[in-house]
Amino acid sequence: MMQLISTHFCKTQNVGYHGNLFGGTLLGWLDEAGAAFAAEKCGTPRMVTVKIAEVIFRKPVRPGQIIKIYGDVMKYGNTSITMKLEARRHSPYNNSQKVVCTTDMTFVRIDGDGEPVPINELIKNKFLEEQDEANI
Repeated sequence: MMQLISTHFCKTQNVGYHGNLFGGTLLGWLDEAGAAFAAEKCGTPRMVTVKIAEVIFRKPVRPGQIIKIYGDVMKYGNTSITMKLEARRHSPYNNSQKVVCTTDMTFVRIDGDGEPVPINELIKNKFLEEQDEANI
């Protein structure tokens, strides 16, 4: 189930020549929100991005619009977590949302030297239990 993990206003300094939000800015927001979500889900702040899958930009974003970023854990590896991220344009007038961008991202847990370290088995087991409960 997708969880709200971050909210941003599109500001004038975030747009390009065509008046739309820069894709790179949105990718930065997704990366930061994803890293924080990964840290929360893995019980450690030492998470780094290792993979951004295909990124699909579906709708433009204009200055003044609100962007909400949602995340959902797809799977855990030995040292990694893969999640689906979705940015949605939110209208405060009617609470409607339109998907702006989607991607899958993988983050790896690291030690102080930047080397991968295993994610706690209790965290992975809790995820598997939640998946089982959701499928019942």
